[in-house]
Amino acid sequence: MRVRVIAFATASDVLGRKPVELELPDGSRLGDLQAEVLARYPALERLWPRLAVAVDGELSAADRDLHDGAEVALLPPVSGGSDASSSAASSALVDGPIDLAAVERRVADPACGAVLLFLGTVRDHHAGRAVAGLTYSAYRTMAEKVLARIAAELEAAGERLRVAVVHRLGEVPVGEASVVIAVASPHRQAAYEASRTALERLKHEVPIWKREHYADGDVAWREEEPLVPDSSPP
Repeated sequence: MRVRVIAFATASDVLGRKPVELELPDGSRLGDLQAEVLARYPALERLWPRLAVAVDGELSAADRDLHDGAEVALLPPVSGGSDASSSAASSALVDGPIDLAAVERRVADPACGAVLLFLGTVRDHHAGRAVAGLTYSAYRTMAEKVLARIAAELEAAGERLRVAVVHRLGEVPVGEASVVIAVASPHRQAAYEASRTALERLKHEVPIWKREHYADGDVAWREEEPLVPDSSPP
């Protein structure tokens, strides 16, 4: 069977940014692919304990069966989010500045007396170093699916709750928003709780990474939060 391996963030520094095609015996499992990848790329050995691995967009364990044409993604700890009726349209990844008014309109509802808009913006410093900007990248197909699920599950858990989450990819200058979360609810407490939950789930579940550009010209990945599998019922 032929399997396609793609890597992100620090893992892509080892495998490269282009997909790697591997030939594996029929009946191979994810653990067999791991052994093959580590044999070819020994520098991944130190990173592997920190990686989550997805097969066809779903986080998977070593005993997962593979199939011909499977896409296997190597996902380092994520850094999405910020330090600070649902459908896929209520959440999105965008490649330019986020239109705040448009995000707010996604949750507009005359029955909701509370509308909360959270902006996660790029700070000009981190760990005592001056930051010039960030570059965000994502495993896009999986990230879009997870963002939509987060919004849908939060809406389903609340009375007339409406949630929209939009994350920006590419270069984001200091002071501009990298993520916007809009929540509308009949009551303010539910809106605050949903906004906080959306941000925390974004940081833990969505495969988005950021590369920090420092004022002195240095560049480094920020990988902080391990990806966690979907805990919702099937």
